[in-house]
Amino acid sequence: MSRRLVRRGLRTRLVVAFVLVSAFSALAVAALTFRQARTAILDRARDTTVHHLRTQVGSLAPDLPAAPAEADLRALALQLDRAGVSRDWRTAVAYRGGAPIFAAGRAPVLPGRLREAASTARTALVQRFHHAGVPWLAVALPVTRADRPAQPSGLVVYASFSLADQERDVATLVAAARAGVLPVVLLSVVPALLAARRVLRPVRRLRSAAENMAAGALGTRIRVTGDDELADLGRTFNTMAAALQADAAALRAMEARARRFAADVSHELRTPLAAMTAVTGVLHQDAVSGRLDPEAAEALELVAGETNKLVRMVEDLMEISRFDAGAAVLDLDEIDVGELVGKTLTVRHWQDRVGADVPPGLRARLDPRRVDVVLANLIGNALRHAGESVPVDVRARAEDDHLVITVADGGPGIPEDVLPHVFDRFTKGDAARTRSEGSGLGLAIAAENARLHGGALTAANAPGGGAVFTLTLPRNPP
Repeated sequence: MSRRLVRRGLRTRLVVAFVLVSAFSALAVAALTFRQARTAILDRARDTTVHHLRTQVGSLAPDLPAAPAEADLRALALQLDRAGVSRDWRTAVAYRGGAPIFAAGRAPVLPGRLREAASTARTALVQRFHHAGVPWLAVALPVTRADRPAQPSGLVVYASFSLADQERDVATLVAAARAGVLPVVLLSVVPALLAARRVLRPVRRLRSAAENMAAGALGTRIRVTGDDELADLGRTFNTMAAALQADAAALRAMEARARRFAADVSHELRTPLAAMTAVTGVLHQDAVSGRLDPEAAEALELVAGETNKLVRMVEDLMEISRFDAGAAVLDLDEIDVGELVGKTLTVRHWQDRVGADVPPGLRARLDPRRVDVVLANLIGNALRHAGESVPVDVRARAEDDHLVITVADGGPGIPEDVLPHVFDRFTKGDAARTRSEGSGLGLAIAAENARLHGGALTAANAPGGGAVFTLTLPRNPP
């Protein structure tokens, strides 16, 4: 279950991408809101302070003498401090570049650059700065003459106050923005799941249809709705499925005709081949008795050999046709495996050329005729391809509920390009030879007989050289 939850599927990636986009959008909106709110709060504090300070100075400055003394300046600063109680500002007044004069115990915090710039300024100057880790706002307001508004009077009023309250308001906004991001991200999971489900529904239908086709249901089609890329993919899938179904039907029809043709030809050849075999048998007796001249006897031997090959090929075709038609059946019997192997070798006069290693008393419930066919094909191939002087060994053993029989030779082995196709029909171990005694169906028939028992037949090359065929059969097939 845990692996399913963390699986990196398209659904997971869509949901994660949707949530990430929602989180990024929420953070971006929160950042922009914070920036605009912070700017608005600080600008409002600045504008309100400048306006109020200008109003107070405009009402108090005209009462000053033309050349105010230090006491006059201190009295003005005290009056301004009292007027700004609600803002808790601290003021100071300077005249003609002199040191700022402030009320006792109410020294304002003024940055040096602001004082330097105020000496030549004609309009209000504002500067935000930090003092002792706390943000402050300082204002320098040059005072003009009442009778000549465009001419400076030489009087500059300074005011500074802490922006701690405004920063707390900004911090509250930041906390609210941060707290709002998490619910937005969590809530975005729901529409993300719905969107992913809607997007992936055609993909799931397509996957299910592909699985059905892989299982053999070539008539599978999917319902296509819409005009997007997934709909185009669905229509392409339906087109492909229709083409595959048509091709498969054509191939099945061709295969059925080919099987029927092979079965019919094999059946029709049996009667003339039986007659040819009987005639060549009679003539062979005449050749043995010397009633035929040497040339005729040699020709007869050639005809008899080719007739026997044709008979074996027809028999193989008949046998493979039975497998294709599903007419092959098992005639099971409890047998001694050692006796079966010995009989296979003795009947074909291979006992002097093939070594047999079968434990005594090894028994299995098999179809002896079909197992004999398998062994005859495997041993005959080994003798034919390995050579006269190369040993061929047959070994049998019991492994759990299975019988394992191996046929190994010390020959050159099976070419690597032929090995994957060694059980295909009409495949021969030596592709360079245009003719051979085999029909190319022997190993295919052997493999079909193994499968009919519920077993398997495999081929491999031994590490030391030579081919090894392994026949694995259940000792008690169902």
